[in-house]
Amino acid sequence: QARLVESGGGLVQAGGSLRLSCTASGSIYSIGAMGWYRQAPGKQRESVAMTSTRGSTNYADSVKGRFTVSRDNAKNAVYLQMNSLKPEDTGVYYCYVDTLCYGSVCTNDYWGQGTQVTVSS
Repeated sequence: QARLVESGGGLVQAGGSLRLSCTASGSIYSIGAMGWYRQAPGKQRESVAMTSTRGSTNYADSVKGRFTVSRDNAKNAVYLQMNSLKPEDTGVYYCYVDTLCYGSVCTNDYWGQGTQVTVSS
């Protein structure tokens, strides 16, 4: 069984920064695109930032210029550096992998359990 474990969420004032980390554990031999989604209270889950296996990135318009996604393939990890945080960035942030291969299986749409980010005004 593989797991995605997030860390780094918390409470921060507007204008502050947080860094989220997500590490995939288990007998993993292949990971596809990795990234982050978020879900604000009463809203649908939305894509925040993604990075491909080759390191190309894309971002939601609302976070461009403020957030940076990166990955470390040797560590099976993805990170989200969040700067100039705004109250509207508040939500549960989920680590996401589009294809995760471990043991003898490959699974699509693999999710972490989420980490809370709260930005106070």
